[in-house]
Amino acid sequence: MQALILAAGMGRRLGSLTKDQTKCMLKLHGRTLIERSLDSVTAAGVERIVLVVGYGAQAVQDLIGEAYAGVPVSYVVNHDFATTNNIHSLHLARDEFVKDDTLLLESDLVYDASIITRLLADPSPDLAAVARHQAWMDGTVVTLSDDNVIDQFIPKTSMKNKAYAKYFKTVNIYKFSQGFIQTSYLPFLEAYINSVGHNEYYEQVLRVLAGLDKHGLVAMPLDAERWYEIDDLQDYEIAQTLFAPEGSQYDSYLARHGGYWRFPWLRDFCYLVNPYFPPPDMLDEMKRSFEPLLREYPSAASVQDHLVAKMFDCEPGTIVVGNGAAELIGALGLETTGLRVAVPVPTFEEYLKRFPGSDVIEFASSDPDLRPDLERYQAIADQTDIVVLINPDNPSGQCLPTEDVLALAAHMEGSGKRLILDESFVDFAEPEHCTSLLSRDVLDAYPHLVIIKSISKSYGVPGARLGVLATADRDLLSRLRPHRTVWNINSFGEYFLQIIGKYQDRYAASCVEIRAERARFFTLLNDIPGIRVLPSHANYFLCELEPPGSATKLATALLRDHGILIKDASMKPGLDGREYVRIAVKSAADNDVLAAAVHAVLSAPGSADG
Repeated sequence: MQALILAAGMGRRLGSLTKDQTKCMLKLHGRTLIERSLDSVTAAGVERIVLVVGYGAQAVQDLIGEAYAGVPVSYVVNHDFATTNNIHSLHLARDEFVKDDTLLLESDLVYDASIITRLLADPSPDLAAVARHQAWMDGTVVTLSDDNVIDQFIPKTSMKNKAYAKYFKTVNIYKFSQGFIQTSYLPFLEAYINSVGHNEYYEQVLRVLAGLDKHGLVAMPLDAERWYEIDDLQDYEIAQTLFAPEGSQYDSYLARHGGYWRFPWLRDFCYLVNPYFPPPDMLDEMKRSFEPLLREYPSAASVQDHLVAKMFDCEPGTIVVGNGAAELIGALGLETTGLRVAVPVPTFEEYLKRFPGSDVIEFASSDPDLRPDLERYQAIADQTDIVVLINPDNPSGQCLPTEDVLALAAHMEGSGKRLILDESFVDFAEPEHCTSLLSRDVLDAYPHLVIIKSISKSYGVPGARLGVLATADRDLLSRLRPHRTVWNINSFGEYFLQIIGKYQDRYAASCVEIRAERARFFTLLNDIPGIRVLPSHANYFLCELEPPGSATKLATALLRDHGILIKDASMKPGLDGREYVRIAVKSAADNDVLAAAVHAVLSAPGSADG
């Protein structure tokens, strides 16, 4: 078995990264793509390597030399790399190609070595690695028969939206037998080049072959193996995350702050989203309006404000909508210059970052379960100008009862001080314990009260980026509005606000589902040895690992071994360096997977030990 790697391309879309070098010389975490591929094929036992080089050829030859890991390396040079495509590179290497059974692959790939191992172990002589097609993928796809024989090669220009579920993306790693190369591929390669030309892709020949009976080319669908094709700067950045070294992999994923749909195998227990809403018929309604929502401008922020006033039954002029609650927190922070702002810790980090001109005073709970205390808040209020209360708290999930929140609001109103009440998770609390204060009567009774709520989190639409801020202090609102852009909410967010009234009963039912699943999930987690789960009124749990457990090691192991992302909260202010993780409440099926994975990690000797 030999390996033939096509490495002649210029990689123009990678900009400065390939200005003076070919794509395969691009370094990913300190190692070039070509070295990574050669590591994989030599470890699998190939006896010979052929590299087709072109742009920056000398640098590749200088790096690799005449042998790699003891395996001989020969070179074919494509001098016309600027005007031809990879079909020409393969044609130039035809005499080498036909000498043996061959692994054919492109040099702009990064992938798990197990893909090569599986290809070689598979008894099918002619095999293509494929992956289930995802929306972010680009390039040729295939369809498969029931026994995984490739039916069609379909170029991206011929793909049909209705058939997406049947598509598999070619990974551009193939195993070909010498007989297939000699009697099938090369004759058609010659004919195709003679009729079409050299500025094409070698998969076009496979497309022709797939149309013949008994062509023999079989697909090997990937399971959990990682791979990525690096064509542009965004691909490079994603590949850096996907193949981050073990010590930095968790931080690399967390630094993305979302966009995890690009990693479809990942189970996200880090970000806090209602899994039971929106319902399917609401999603269908939004889909039916997709084209006008995409193609037309949204309304101005002032129109959006009227929509949220209707949604929460507030007096128009007392509530504004933001591009998520974070936008409104930032705007509010700009209007508190010179004031003393008390923020409980641990907390949602935006509240520690968004008061740049203020004296931010952090205060922590002395309760072992981080339960908030009314008297403590009142004492802090007497020493400051503004108090932030997140109710339920993030990350603890603890919650002051409604009567205590009203007592704190009255206490602060009496001295003309401002309470900032974040209710992003209050809908998940038991109604007999705590309910929302976002109402006309409450706002009128406490003019200094500011209520912030993230619609994105509680209503399960973080992609729509919606949050609200409400207060009877119209002067404050008049100062906040200029901090927003005229179109701060996109059309999808606006349409959500337009139709939500029809689905409020379903939303209330989804909160009931969350509470029921939270109770079950609490028991499930609490039964795992080595973990203490704090009671929660929100859609997440703060969990303390008993010594010698390590939150960082648990989070790392869950991501590495189980494809699960949780929040390592151990470094949050107010936790005194204790070992905490935050885990979202999701569907019952997902929660069962998470609990089993946590149990497996904590029960494995040394895997999550400090």
